[in-house]
Amino acid sequence: GFYLPGLAPVSYCENEKENCKSNIPVYVNRLVSIESIIPYEYSAFDFCEPVGSPSSPTENLGQVLFGERIRPSPYSLKFNENKTCEKACVRKYDTSKKEDFDKLKFLQYGMLFSYENRWIVDNMPIAWCYQTTSNENFCSTGFPIGCYVDEKGNPKDACIIDENYRDHKNSYILFNHVAITIHYNKVSSDEARLVKAELEPSSIKTGDCNLHAEPLVIPHPDKDDKMTGTVEIPYTYSIAFVENTEILWASRWDYILGSLPHTNIQWFSIMNSLVIVLFLSGMVAMVMIRSLHKDIARYNDMESVVIITEKTSDKAMLDTVPDLGTECRFCNTFEEAQEEFGWKLVHGDVFRPPSKAMLLSVLNGVGTQVISMTFITLVFACLGFLSPANRGALGTTSVLVFICLGTVAGYVSARLYKTLGGEKWKTNVITTSFLISGYHWSGFQSLPLGLQTPFFAMGILFIVFVLFFVMNLILWGEKSSAAIPFSTLIAILALWFGISVPLTFIGAYFGYKRRPLEHPVRTNQIPRQIPEQVLYTKPLTCILMGGVLPFGCIFIQLFFILNSIWSHQLYYMFGFLFLVVIILVITCSETTILLCYFHLAAEDYRWWWRSFLTSGFTAVYFFLYAIHYYISKLAIEGFASAILYFGYTLIMTIMIFLFTGTIGFTACYYFVTKIYSVVKVD
Repeated sequence: GFYLPGLAPVSYCENEKENCKSNIPVYVNRLVSIESIIPYEYSAFDFCEPVGSPSSPTENLGQVLFGERIRPSPYSLKFNENKTCEKACVRKYDTSKKEDFDKLKFLQYGMLFSYENRWIVDNMPIAWCYQTTSNENFCSTGFPIGCYVDEKGNPKDACIIDENYRDHKNSYILFNHVAITIHYNKVSSDEARLVKAELEPSSIKTGDCNLHAEPLVIPHPDKDDKMTGTVEIPYTYSIAFVENTEILWASRWDYILGSLPHTNIQWFSIMNSLVIVLFLSGMVAMVMIRSLHKDIARYNDMESVVIITEKTSDKAMLDTVPDLGTECRFCNTFEEAQEEFGWKLVHGDVFRPPSKAMLLSVLNGVGTQVISMTFITLVFACLGFLSPANRGALGTTSVLVFICLGTVAGYVSARLYKTLGGEKWKTNVITTSFLISGYHWSGFQSLPLGLQTPFFAMGILFIVFVLFFVMNLILWGEKSSAAIPFSTLIAILALWFGISVPLTFIGAYFGYKRRPLEHPVRTNQIPRQIPEQVLYTKPLTCILMGGVLPFGCIFIQLFFILNSIWSHQLYYMFGFLFLVVIILVITCSETTILLCYFHLAAEDYRWWWRSFLTSGFTAVYFFLYAIHYYISKLAIEGFASAILYFGYTLIMTIMIFLFTGTIGFTACYYFVTKIYSVVKVD
């Protein structure tokens, strides 16, 4: 764990005094499952409620957006006060009553899909530590509410911890007792800090906390989906405090983080990515030093030949010209000197504005916004501001930074669009109608160019917002804790229209105030005919190939990120992620530059859209990998969960497409501008 100011330690003592507490509050978070994407609040399963109406901790924007719902619990802890068998509450269900039957059935649903409790004490998860089948100690941040034994006596998930559970076929085993152990490290004679919290769940039919008693079994409903009789569930707990001098407060998360995937796999991912980068760097160096450098030298030497042969017939002067071959040495026109080579032939067309220039400029503007947000957030994460102990900080930072960077999107989009001329922006009607419905507003086409660009930039965010809103409707229908309250949606819209939109307009205003980017060569009025292309230089082939290497750099890291999102694991290796993102940027740039050079050498000057789509196709491979991950790694069931998974995956795909596409376009634009600025062109 890496802590910064704002996460100060709390001291506890037996007798409360100033700056030293005796009562230790226990909080409960949402319940999650690896078999379902839909989380639920603690109260949804009719567990024990706290006495009175204690207030819940204040939640930040990131916690609300990601569905964290931290609530007070009925479990009362006082420092260094052990409890052997404390009763939290007793729940009774009369199965003849529909309300009770529905509550009990939903509890069975939670056990069938392996929903887990997430408890918090002193801003630290209460972990469930157990031995794995490979005899390794694993600590999970959650513990199951129960488990299920099928009709054949096969235990599912947590039911394997006790062989006796196999005897209760087609039944649910509810873990209604928890033994909590709190480890503390003394900082003075009467003050201590909590350094570890763990629990052991048990199923006990009676309320006497006898661990050897029969488990609390809830039978599965019959074929007619009915149950008979009354079910009584006593919820109990025990508390034990243990002094631990080996664990320091600053490293108290290590026993949990140590159970996550080890860093040697991460280093393997980095080395795999570096090998790809070195291979690409060698290819780029070969192109730049051998092919490109020689081409430029020969072009410039030919220019000298043309000038000399046109101005003089002095043989002595001609002898000073480098020997470039008899045919070229005495050529009389510049065009004849060009015929041998490829990429210089298209100098009069290479900066010809592409079709759908408005859409291209908007994609690059919003892509620059996504890139800036990513790096700023990663810098804060690497510095420790966004550690797992600072709940919701990652989501809050990402959203706020993205909103505040609307100026960047507006500026880049507006200036690039101005550079591209913008005469053909009306050809974007069909495409842009999917970006923002406001295009069909009758006054839209009469807007000045400086106003059209931010409207299109907002359209990209509009797509994401619509997807997000649809996902939220599904969560509302499922009564999930991840459903964002209406007030929070209003707040997000206020941030969007009140901050992001004005900043986008401001950025677009300053972008149009600046002069357009200057190109080193003039564009001919008549487009040059593009020769027939071979298979490996055709657009579709290059776009398909372009995303392979960038995806190869990140796919191992993607596994850990997807595990963190969908398997509810902690992710804290932001240093590795930062390195992988840097490698991704380099790989996208080098791949696009290589393919761009091959296209120009084949006298195909249509590089604008191709450069964006070549590296942007990495997002398509990400989506395909997400499908593979869903099929092979996850055990998610239910149509709603599938819709949510692919809906959120589509949002991530859009962000990756914008990120990688903008990187590729920027690298190719710089490369093309650079090579045509160092050759002499009439």
